[in-house]
Amino acid sequence: MGGDNAPEMIVEGLDIVCRQNSDVHFLLFGDQVRLTPILERYPAARGACEIRHTSEAVAGDAKPTAALRSGKSTSMRLSIDSVAAGEAAAIVSAGNTGALMAMATIVLKTLPGIDRPAIAGSLPTQRGASVMLDLGANVECDAENLVQFAVMGEAFARNELGVAEPSVGILNVGVEGLKGNEAVKGASAILQQSRLPIKFYGFVEGDDICKGTVDVIVTDGFSGNIALKTAEGTARMFAHYLRHYLTGSLFGKIGAFIARGAISKFRSQFDPRRYNGAMLLGLNGICVKSHGGTDGIGFAHAVDVAINLVRRNLNEVIKQDLERLMSERRVLQSVSG
Repeated sequence: MGGDNAPEMIVEGLDIVCRQNSDVHFLLFGDQVRLTPILERYPAARGACEIRHTSEAVAGDAKPTAALRSGKSTSMRLSIDSVAAGEAAAIVSAGNTGALMAMATIVLKTLPGIDRPAIAGSLPTQRGASVMLDLGANVECDAENLVQFAVMGEAFARNELGVAEPSVGILNVGVEGLKGNEAVKGASAILQQSRLPIKFYGFVEGDDICKGTVDVIVTDGFSGNIALKTAEGTARMFAHYLRHYLTGSLFGKIGAFIARGAISKFRSQFDPRRYNGAMLLGLNGICVKSHGGTDGIGFAHAVDVAINLVRRNLNEVIKQDLERLMSERRVLQSVSG
């Protein structure tokens, strides 16, 4: 029931997914009176969905603490409960991000070795796409948090982007080793000493994000969210001026007609729907957050992210990598002691 155009946008997205994945089934948590007639218009989704009725939903402006206290019968909470109970393999929501993070953390809990979950998403770059985390879940992070984000982000990039050996960089105010706060310098030192099969690049700067210098950008949620919103705003501004100059004069319109093929490819490459679906990494269950303002195509992509991560058993990969890291550090501590 979450999202600007829910629940129709949700069902439309599921219909797209169902036409490409005949083996996937869905539990739809929400108002049956509203959902039933919508499902009738989407036959592929209708055959793959089971409605679990609830008249309660988390409001878009609800505070996470309030949602935790009084939201046990909401569509969001019941869907998370279904993952915890093993009824569902993953949850995908376009609703309130703060409430989703709070509820999912309390119900699903974190993986062994993870102190805090992080929001990870993919971004378009000059080389294709990169993964960035954290995108807003943790405003302040220490070195241990950033190391955990690096391990999770590297596993996410392998499984979502299909990169065999993703390179990992830590976002900083410079690439020199002496720059940055204690958290980024400490995380860099740990990753440099680790024998994990992580291709650690070192520090990267803001302009490296769009260059695609590394496959995984690690940062705290404060910097990550600002970088993400800045990139989104820049893309909208660029699209605004592109439309203005291509339609503002006769010569512009002629040029747009001649270059329509290239413009179409440009739009496709930077279509935000292609990158919709941010994973709440570090939880003991697959939890994907869709942008609330997306459409059916964008929501379908978020669902595809969840399906792919379930099929590739992402959390088990993260568990194994974290266990190896912790074992390494226990050995180092015993030797130094």
